[in-house]
Amino acid sequence: IKSEHARNLRLARALIPERFAIETYPFDRQPKLDKKRVLSLYDAFDYMPKSQNILWMGPPGCGKTGLATSFLMQAIYRGYTGRYVLFPELITDFLRSVADHSEEKVIKRYLSYDCLLVDELDYVEVEPVQVGLFFTLMHKRHRKRPTLITSNLGFSEWPSFLKNERLTAALIDRLTENSHVINMKNCISLRPKLSQEP
Repeated sequence: IKSEHARNLRLARALIPERFAIETYPFDRQPKLDKKRVLSLYDAFDYMPKSQNILWMGPPGCGKTGLATSFLMQAIYRGYTGRYVLFPELITDFLRSVADHSEEKVIKRYLSYDCLLVDELDYVEVEPVQVGLFFTLMHKRHRKRPTLITSNLGFSEWPSFLKNERLTAALIDRLTENSHVINMKNCISLRPKLSQEP
């Protein structure tokens, strides 16, 4: 009961908006996804002890968030601390920290989680200072603790929204070294289609 209470506390602190389990992911509807690779990665659970990043890249609605969340949930269930954060929320956090000079404190907080899930790395308006702080966070987490990332954009599109080619190239190098990249670009949207009005 004590361990269950601790686990529930870790889950609550992770701020996961929707809790997904790998067992409920509709692999049958996603034939272009390498199911065997995803499940073996999940079952081996190497990404935590080996501090390996996992990046899911593909179009909106294909289930990236669900899969990434199930990996985060697994880490939490196995005794690790975790945190879910949307990329736009993360960089807003950074901007606020610049305003009140708490950048180190904010970065330290995100570094403290055993497993960090940054969801929806996508086109958002970012200031150079936010990109710099994001790079600092990813650089410091590198080799120490795993980061799970989902993105609708391919790596070639990252410089256009991060607006710094040199930093972006270094960031991609950091993130992809000692990591797994799950390519979902040929996967379909699983979201229900809205019926058209006649």
